[in-house]
Amino acid sequence: MAFKNKCIRVFADQVQISTCRKRIAEHEASFTVLSNVLALAGNGVRLKILYLLSEETELCPCDLADILEMTVPAISQHLRKLKDAKIVKTRKEGQTIFYALREDHLSIVEPLFQHIDNAKGVLA
Repeated sequence: MAFKNKCIRVFADQVQISTCRKRIAEHEASFTVLSNVLALAGNGVRLKILYLLSEETELCPCDLADILEMTVPAISQHLRKLKDAKIVKTRKEGQTIFYALREDHLSIVEPLFQHIDNAKGVLA
């Protein structure tokens, strides 16, 4: 069944509406990825973890726990969500697991962190 337009304006720009629909459809996969990343980054702790990983390249859960003054199990739960969403990757060295941002997600979160760095003192 075809979608019926809902805009009741007499002079609704049907070409604009059609063009915008096509543009959204073309980028549907990117919207899904970005939405998932932003949903997970919407949690303050996970946002801080992503920030730290973008700055330090890789960290282990105990490093993150010390930095954020949290327990290792609490940090591990956040890291599990980020790993399940394929936002972070892991590398094992002996008994230690190191976490790093996946390169394909770095371009998504870096602009957010530039905003944080640029806003120092402004939002205080």
